[in-house]
Amino acid sequence: MKYDIRNIKFAKEGKKRIEWAERDMPVLNLIKERFKKEKPLRGKRVSACLHVTAETANLVRTMKEGGAEVLLCASNPLSTQDDVAASLAKDYGINVFAIHGEDKKSYYNHLKAALDFKPNVTMDDGADLLHLLHTEYKEVAKNIIGSMEETTTGVIRLKALENEGRLNVPIIAVNDAKTKNMFDNRYGTGQSTLDGIIRATDMLIAGKNIVVVGYGWCGRGFATRARGMGAKVIVTEVDHIKALEAAMDGFSVMPMREAAKIGDLFCTLTGDIHVIRKEHFRKMRDGAVVCNSGHFDVEIDIKGLKKIAKSVRKNVRNNVDEYMIGGKKSPQPPFNKGGKRVYVLAEGRLINLAAAEGHPASVMDMSFSTQSLATEYVVKNYKKLKNKVYDVPENIENWIAKLKLKSMNINIDKLTPEQRRYLKSWELGT
Repeated sequence: MKYDIRNIKFAKEGKKRIEWAERDMPVLNLIKERFKKEKPLRGKRVSACLHVTAETANLVRTMKEGGAEVLLCASNPLSTQDDVAASLAKDYGINVFAIHGEDKKSYYNHLKAALDFKPNVTMDDGADLLHLLHTEYKEVAKNIIGSMEETTTGVIRLKALENEGRLNVPIIAVNDAKTKNMFDNRYGTGQSTLDGIIRATDMLIAGKNIVVVGYGWCGRGFATRARGMGAKVIVTEVDHIKALEAAMDGFSVMPMREAAKIGDLFCTLTGDIHVIRKEHFRKMRDGAVVCNSGHFDVEIDIKGLKKIAKSVRKNVRNNVDEYMIGGKKSPQPPFNKGGKRVYVLAEGRLINLAAAEGHPASVMDMSFSTQSLATEYVVKNYKKLKNKVYDVPENIENWIAKLKLKSMNINIDKLTPEQRRYLKSWELGT
């Protein structure tokens, strides 16, 4: 076993955190127990590039119980929980390469360690690992029978590779599963993003003008929860259908150039680059807060902000940087007379993981159950798979939804024989 972590002595607290999350992941626990008996991943090496959290710890434990050798590295430099990484290495024998706050060089060295592991299966969160596989590690691809992608951003990147005819491994788009995006993206991101913002700023949400940049599943979830806490929510969009949906959901919809003038808090959830730019920062109010919950740190143009800022004060509060725009520098507060302050949270990285603990375990139970069964599916069916992006099989989704309902003590109706016949017939009508 190999690892590169902050401190192995953190393991005791990490194990507590892992076990606490496990209590709220009943479906994954059922899979883990079956994997322990059947060993469907026996003889396989799995390299996972994911957020190193307590919930992820229970996913990689499931992989190991299934018979796999497992290596875990971080998909984001600020999302690693160092105590969890320590416990995985010490208590569960997992190869871990992840340190909270690691620099770019360390981040990519850890990605390289994941591919030097010569995996048969990979798991990715944003496709950084697969990007490296398609550039510097092409020879490793011949040993890989399939890969799971966990995010919207990653699926976009991998579909682009497929469209160019350059994808060299089969992909299961776990992100596109209903048991993932309708719940993890909407309810998980919605709650955890607000959690991160409040922890970082101690902001009262009620009465604030909150600008939600992007109205996909993540944007929908965040907008709904912000409104539930009393915010006045504004949505910006580039997609006509999503903009129409936001309007009919009761939100104000406008271009960013207009929203920039009135927003108190801006949160990007698009998966795209530079959706908040220099021209928008110039229009913002004094004290505006900007953050990202859309995976990569490219959604906010931080470099552009630095160019127009007279000064930057790092960590005026934990996970908060202050950029001064306009005015004149002063040695005394407010340090920039006649100017305005824009606050960027978590350096533009994922606010829900950098400043909080990520999604609740209960919602990750579904995502990681889907991830586990998709991995088993790849191992059993890889000979039939081509180098394409595939959806998660419907029977997997239905099984997970059924078990999740059962764990919540919820029962549903069943079709009667008459109803089944009616739904299959074209002859019955008015």
